[in-house]
Amino acid sequence: MLLRLPTSVSEAQECMAEGAVPIGGATLIWATWQRDGFPEQAMSLRELPEANTIGRETLGGAVILNRIDDRVPEALRRAAATVGTGAVRRTATVGGNIVGSTLRCLLPAALVLEARAVVLDPDSVYETDLTEVLAKGHLLLGLRWRDPITSAYRKLPGEAGGPPPLVVAAALHTAGTGGTRLRVAVRDGYDVLTEGTEYDAGSDSEQVLDDLRRTAVGALHATAWEAVHELVTDLLSRPTGR
Repeated sequence: MLLRLPTSVSEAQECMAEGAVPIGGATLIWATWQRDGFPEQAMSLRELPEANTIGRETLGGAVILNRIDDRVPEALRRAAATVGTGAVRRTATVGGNIVGSTLRCLLPAALVLEARAVVLDPDSVYETDLTEVLAKGHLLLGLRWRDPITSAYRKLPGEAGGPPPLVVAAALHTAGTGGTRLRVAVRDGYDVLTEGTEYDAGSDSEQVLDDLRRTAVGALHATAWEAVHELVTDLLSRPTGR
């Protein structure tokens, strides 16, 4: 297998056009290749600057999970820190986790940040929503979002060999009306649900939670709602900041 390491977007597009299979850390596909055979060409974006950005409002698809630090919002940072083992986090990438994994531990955090996906295809680079990326398996060049007021993430303990642990993420954003927008995402099993509500400065936490309770998130089972309630209560009690 020839591993190609493009250093520019145009070179990466050339690799794609020539049939190179995109990979990240290959943590999810190596065993499949060993069983079914390796492709003639593979392509990693680890040398592509656009895929390795880390900042207040951007995260590259080729960024290794253990590189994610306090330059990004808390929800994304904590999500990355809970993925697999230390060995996995030293190899797995943002794009591999969101697009290539069935667990997608980073997805709830990206959704509450209202992140948009930057996609690379053989002919163009464009921005789209995460729903399209997941449905079509696009090559993720990176994520972009507007820095939130604050955010949080929690993964509940899971049993070895059992179902995926419940994940809850939440973020507060400044709303166009001058108020605040709350976004919440829950991973229950392999499904991810996201909802939101807006409120003004005079609203108390119970009023905000009552509004959220009337959404699809509020219809989840008791354990999920308890985790949402706890995380959102903590978020609403914080001073502004990341």
